[in-house]
Formats: sequence, C-alpha cells, structure tokens
Amino acid sequence: MKTHNVTGGKGVQLHVVEAGNPSGRPILFIPGNSQCWLAWNRQMNSDLAAGHRLVAMDWRGHGLSEKPRDGYADSKLCADDLNAVIQTLKLDHPVLCGWSYGPIWILDYVRHYGEEAIGGMISVGGVTKLGSDDANSVIDPRFFSLVPGFFSTDVEESTSSLRSLLRFCFAQPLPADELFLMLGYNVSVPPYVRQGNLTRLVDNDDLLPRLRKPFLIVQGALDAIVKRSAVDQIRAKVPHAQVEMMANVGHAPFWEDATVFNQKLRAFVEQCSTASASKPVVA
Repeated sequence: MKTHNVTGGKGVQLHVVEAGNPSGRPILFIPGNSQCWLAWNRQMNSDLAAGHRLVAMDWRGHGLSEKPRDGYADSKLCADDLNAVIQTLKLDHPVLCGWSYGPIWILDYVRHYGEEAIGGMISVGGVTKLGSDDANSVIDPRFFSLVPGFFSTDVEESTSSLRSLLRFCFAQPLPADELFLMLGYNVSVPPYVRQGNLTRLVDNDDLLPRLRKPFLIVQGALDAIVKRSAVDQIRAKVPHAQVEMMANVGHAPFWEDATVFNQKLRAFVEQCSTASASKPVVA
C-alpha cells in the first residue's frame, strides 16, 4: 500500500491510502462518521486488488486527516474534499462506495460537482438525509440514545457510547482484537467532529431523482442501526438503483461477509465499466 496527503477544502490535509492495480477501474471507499479507512481493510487487502485500483480516505476530522474545529456542516467543503481526492490522484471515473454516513458525503459531491467524473455510486447501510422526522424514522432508536455520549468530552462516557455503537454494527460479536482496533480509531475522532456531522440538516430528496449513473444499495438483513425502510426511501427516489440484501450480517456487511460483499462489489464495478462514462443510465 501507499499513502497520499491530499489538500482538500480550505487547505485541510486528507490522509488517503491506495492499493491494487494502478491501471484497474478505481473504487474510492468512504467510511462512515467516526470511522477511518481501516474499516475497508477487507477490501483493500483482498483479491479485488488484482483488477482494481483501490483507494480509501480518512474524511476530514477522522483517522490521520487533519481535524479542524469547524466546517463539517458545509456541503461545499465536503464536496471539495472528495473532488480533491479524485483530481489529485487522477481517478478515472471511480465508483464511490460509502458506508452509513458516507452516502451523505457522496451526495454533497454530486450536488456541487455533478456525476460526470464518476462511474457509479454504492450506498452500504447508508442514509441520504439527516435531521428531519423522515430522516430519523429509518434509524433505530437505540442509536439516538448513544448520541449524547458521541458528543461528550468525558472520555469514559464517550468511549462507552462508541463501544456500544460498534456492537450495534455487527450481527455477531467481534473478536477482541477487531473490537479494540475499531474502538481505537473511533475514539481518535474528536467529539466536535461527530457533533458537526450529526447535527447537520440534510435532505437530498431533490437530488436523488436526478441521478443517472449506476447506483447500488447494499443492506445487511440484520442491520440494527439503519432500518430496511431506508432502502425503500432511496429506491423510491432512484428507480434505477439496484438492491442487494445480504443475509446474516448487520450494519457492516463488507466486514462480516467480505467474500460475498466483494463479489457483489466486483460485479457492480464491472457493470459500471461497460457503461459509457458520458452516457446516463435511464431508469
């Protein structure tokens, strides 16, 4: 693997990791709120690398990227960050794969830069709106019970909430080494970053019907954070979206059943590759 430092919106330094075939179709992995590129380790270190250029980024405030005090609610800055990675690394029509909160950032990019430079989009256990009753209706209430801890500057309270979040992410208990790795990169995110992201008011219902590039929704059948109705919400607005429900996994299907997830990912990326970069997908 190699690492890159990319200058994002307002000069924020972004940490980006790359693996795989430099000549292959790029896949850009975007982790969720409070996560980092390591969430995609079972894709970055997989046989996907033989045929694809694999790129994973730490969002601003996350992982080894810079952690400014503000700017997390600014959709243009978010769009600028993602655009900077695509342009700096010269990614040729990458497929954007976002987990949980990740599709929000992908749609920030599309709102400001359009779809022309990308090959397709993947939402994994994802949401497309925040802050309204309609947005909250697709989130399990147990998640909201953890939010005060996410914002707390008390280390014990914050760590306890993040540990509970990780337990909700998986249908089966994680081995201790995996749990503590994930807990480590979650607690490295300052509370003000989580608060800045989660207190945004976002509604992409106007944007979704205008999407024309291939769109894939992947959802774990046992997801305990994002309800199945979130899939229905997105599918109603993006008629050409494909849906893949994965059995026996929770909110992080790419980790719990990486073999099946990677197969579905590869098939979708190949589909994107056969479509013209400039020709829209018609619903």
